[in-house]
Amino acid sequence: MTMRRLLLGLAGAAFLGGAASAQTCTPRVPAGSFVEAGKWTMSINPTLPPQQFVDSRGELQGLNVELARAAAAKICIEPVFMRMDFPPMIPGLRAGRFDTINTGMFWTEERSNMFYLVPYAQQAISIYTLPNSRLSLTKFDDLSGRTVGVETGTYNERKSREANAEMVARGLPPVNFRTFSTASETVAALRAGQLEAAINIDETANEMVSRGIAKIHVRSLFGTDITYAFRDRALAQAFATALNELKADGTYDRLFDKFGMTRLANATFAIRGNGPN
Repeated sequence: MTMRRLLLGLAGAAFLGGAASAQTCTPRVPAGSFVEAGKWTMSINPTLPPQQFVDSRGELQGLNVELARAAAAKICIEPVFMRMDFPPMIPGLRAGRFDTINTGMFWTEERSNMFYLVPYAQQAISIYTLPNSRLSLTKFDDLSGRTVGVETGTYNERKSREANAEMVARGLPPVNFRTFSTASETVAALRAGQLEAAINIDETANEMVSRGIAKIHVRSLFGTDITYAFRDRALAQAFATALNELKADGTYDRLFDKFGMTRLANATFAIRGNGPN
């Protein structure tokens, strides 16, 4: 046998051994719970560091990515990530294009009746500007009459518009909202002078500050739980069980320390809400 053929044979044996070891566990969820058997397909919007982002090599990184991979190992399923903007995610999940929304979706009563939601962390909203802005913003009312950017179709937009409506009812001029698909588009508009301020989750705003591209004026507005959203109850329950195991073995806390995000206040993970009616 030549050396080349020997090396190929060893490589083939190693590959088969790896494939065999990947099948040593038994999936916790029936194949029918997935859009594609053997694969847990998740939509993800990788524009919100440190939750989810793309590194310099074009690879997915962030808390949501690593947490999903760790949970997938517990469930014994292959995680697959579909990159997309947030607006098409809700109709996409309802249409069965994928199994899960993995983008830090805020919990709301309405959403809890559409999907099986499993809270895993907490988040709130920040108001920020460019670092050299001379604006003095200490509360949401200070945005009255100003042009402000926010990502479309998000909890950030919803809560900001609710706060704006309440503010207008008190006789103040409304905020002139401009909506964008991603946080990076919002920052680009801010840099181009098209906005006076912008709104996003605390962690993403903190990341922008660390990169020297933003200054936060107001933090921790409208805080609530963030979730993974599922179309299938069995998969949602398996994910909640996996989170409890990751909490018990220390993985959950290590990941939250690594990415500087806020843990869920409740120490037990479970589906929250009624799910689809």
